[in-house]
Amino acid sequence: MSQTIAVIRGDGIGPEIVDSVVRVLDALQVGFEYDFVEAGVSAQQKSGELLPQATIDAIARHRVALKGPLMTPIGGGFSSLNVELRKRFDLYANVRPAITFPGTRSRYEDIDIITVRENTEGAY
Repeated sequence: MSQTIAVIRGDGIGPEIVDSVVRVLDALQVGFEYDFVEAGVSAQQKSGELLPQATIDAIARHRVALKGPLMTPIGGGFSSLNVELRKRFDLYANVRPAITFPGTRSRYEDIDIITVRENTEGAY
């Protein structure tokens, strides 16, 4: 059984990053199918909207999204597209793992921690 995921290539270096991730996922044969949708400046140039309803609908339908970096122009109607997506889909936890790998030079050794940040209240 395959899982379809919404893919937002994003702006700036986003398409290069996301395309690389898609190639890795395909090489791993995880069975994802992709629904490429638009958001950010690239979406605005194509449709006139920074966050088209079709993108919101695809994320809601698939319940999974792979998103590259997004730019929010000043005066774009959002303080940040990332914050808008977090609020709209109640993405309350920002989970950031940090780990060192054996054989890789780093300032500290044997690091294996996870930081969890609340995403939807306070400054957001």
